[in-house]
Amino acid sequence: MMHITSAFCVDGMRVHHLNCGSMCPLGRRLINGDGGWLASGHMCCHCLLIEGRNGLILVDTGLGTGDVAHPGRLGTLFNAVTRPRLLMQETALHQIRELGLDPRDVQHIVPTHLDLDHAGGLSDFPQAQVHVFTRELQAATARASLQEKGRYVPAQWAHGPKWAEHGVSGERWLGFDAIRALPDTDEEVLLVPLTGHTQGHCGVAVRTADGWLLHCGDAYFYRGEMDADPHCTFGLKVFQNLVQMDGVQRRANQQRLHALKQAHGDEVTLFCAHDPVELAQLQRKSHGQHGRVNGAQGVRGNGTQRAA
Repeated sequence: MMHITSAFCVDGMRVHHLNCGSMCPLGRRLINGDGGWLASGHMCCHCLLIEGRNGLILVDTGLGTGDVAHPGRLGTLFNAVTRPRLLMQETALHQIRELGLDPRDVQHIVPTHLDLDHAGGLSDFPQAQVHVFTRELQAATARASLQEKGRYVPAQWAHGPKWAEHGVSGERWLGFDAIRALPDTDEEVLLVPLTGHTQGHCGVAVRTADGWLLHCGDAYFYRGEMDADPHCTFGLKVFQNLVQMDGVQRRANQQRLHALKQAHGDEVTLFCAHDPVELAQLQRKSHGQHGRVNGAQGVRGNGTQRAA
């Protein structure tokens, strides 16, 4: 069995926390836990932009320019329920330019999964390799069930991405299966299978000088689910049950994440894809550490080594 441990520091790595898609479903109290029952809620699409030594890396892409230009491709149900704002300035492509970076330098994309609100920006970076868990790519391309036909939008990858499929190979990370998404780079970016929401859903762990960031994707939706006394708003609890592919696996993995935070919260910062409070907290923390605009700059990373 292989284990992942800290080994060396990667100079120059910075992590930006971006919102690449705002959604405003009705029923703020049901979704966010405050405000009016019929007021607009707020959900984000929390993505990471990593400035690595050899280029840029995206963890999730949120909604892309194609979705903003052609919102119909997202589907009537998604648009009616989530009420996305669909702003060009919220796309990863636009925000990378606003940071003074070149979108053509995005060399790698590591999606937690390929749901339409996570993979919408793939076509904005056609030069990038897209590192995905094999089970997720199979589910997204097959779209075998009615639910999968609705959640995956082939138009988002009609450009023919440079898929890089990854399977479990026996490595472990803090008790979880782990897959080195970028084995040929200095950056430590790991796919951590957390199936249930989709058949191949993963978290993405990123090693930084201050510890690990774990992007949990849609393994949970509300920050309170990771508290010592777990709780979730009624609306998000119902929503998670409605969209899950395997409820037993989803709940089991959510419990494992809760246990991870309680045991290793000083080493690992967990956050999900759609909680705007978590996003704001991490943006403020990054801004305080580095003083750059957008509160988005992160920290240097540590590499890993394999030990038998």
